Amino acid sequence: MNRAQARSRGGPGKPGAGRTGGLTVPELPEVETVKNVTAPQICGRRIERVTLDRREVIAHPAPDDFVRLVTGRAVTGMGRRGKFLRFFLDDGAEMVLHLRMTGQLLAVPPEFPAEKHTHAVFSLSGHLQLRFADMRRFGRFWLLRKGEKDCTGMNGLGLEPFDAALTPVWLKERLGASRRAVKTCLLDQSVVAGIGNIYSDEILFAARIRPTRAACSLSRPEWERLTRAVREVMRFHVERIAVSAEEFLRGRGKEYRNTPLLKVYGHDGDPCPVCGAALQRAVVGGRSSVFCPRCQKRNGTKAPSLRREAAERIKDVR
Repeated sequence: MNRAQARSRGGPGKPGAGRTGGLTVPELPEVETVKNVTAPQICGRRIERVTLDRREVIAHPAPDDFVRLVTGRAVTGMGRRGKFLRFFLDDGAEMVLHLRMTGQLLAVPPEFPAEKHTHAVFSLSGHLQLRFADMRRFGRFWLLRKGEKDCTGMNGLGLEPFDAALTPVWLKERLGASRRAVKTCLLDQSVVAGIGNIYSDEILFAARIRPTRAACSLSRPEWERLTRAVREVMRFHVERIAVSAEEFLRGRGKEYRNTPLLKVYGHDGDPCPVCGAALQRAVVGGRSSVFCPRCQKRNGTKAPSLRREAAERIKDVR
């Protein structure tokens, strides 16, 4: 099977960080898709009942308080911040959800068969349920009452990839002195929010920068290419993986259709789509990374060792 054939079938999808059981871990484009599919179905509806099969999915406040406070409230809108989903309620409160690795969110009629590992069900007015399932059980909900201090981690997030303030100058000012690998820097949610293991590989390939390069070794043209790639790669995937509510439901909220679009992630050993060289895999900051040794040359200062990098790493808000 050649590369084009593999992609037309969704690709071989070699296992690694960023995939779980063959499923894509949701990053900004996938979370944006969930928001765009879910919002038209639930906005304007009232939460009539909440059923929790696993109480630990509620991070704040206590589960009983969460259920009491959201019951009877209407959903007035939805938003996204980084990888967080935001649900705005009619009393000024905000419900927040992070899907983490394997979270699924589906708006379905009550008679629709339940997904395995369904942990929370919001019964809405108009004969609809909003269901949250999570095989790995890492996903979490928060409820922030009006005026309550953020406890979700959203306040610590950096710029969005589409923010006009994200310029080569700004990015270099934030990262230009860092000896961390540029791959690790892209995963730092306090710098740019929403980029994970999958799209950091795609961004660095588009920018022709090797993931192991130390950020402080990048030249001015490389900062310009990197900034442009962040915006273009994320916009491309948001637009291309958009699906209808019907398509999303058929995929049970976990098939995002991005695999055929990925140029390097999950394709170590395959030929580079640009030059034909065999793509290589490296571990950077404990994360799997795939790159082209020919297109992404090993220039500049090497990033510090994994031990040193781990000591310097800024917390990655997951």
